[in-house]
Amino acid sequence: MYRHPLGRGRRLAALGAILMLVGCVLPWYTVGGQIGNLTPVTGNAFESTGILVFLSALGTLALVTLPYAAGDRPLGLDRWPPYLVLLLLGLLGVLLRILDLWNHAGGSVLGLPDRSPGLWLVAVGLVLLTRATFEISQTPERQ
Repeated sequence: MYRHPLGRGRRLAALGAILMLVGCVLPWYTVGGQIGNLTPVTGNAFESTGILVFLSALGTLALVTLPYAAGDRPLGLDRWPPYLVLLLLGLLGVLLRILDLWNHAGGSVLGLPDRSPGLWLVAVGLVLLTRATFEISQTPERQ
């Protein structure tokens, strides 16, 4: 059977995608909960364009596992351009969500990792996916 080793770039892509999935579930913003406000209001990626980050992470995991599901033949889809498209989709989702939060609350909801851990974890996952895409682009093509 055709089995190629999972390279460093694809491992980084999988790790970045897992971090992005976890970050989608955690709060992306927190309002209130300080002295005077009893109940904090939080929101995660599933409220708006953050869903694009979730879809990007799922697509990345599918791309990483695709060569192993295909069997004996190498695939043309297992190259760097699909990873770049998924990276751009995730970046678009994060940037649009940040702009949306900035416009609605004047940036007061965007904060340090203790107030918005999901957004920061997604940012780390996107940085890893960026590095992974670069490393995959530098590897020679398989025949």
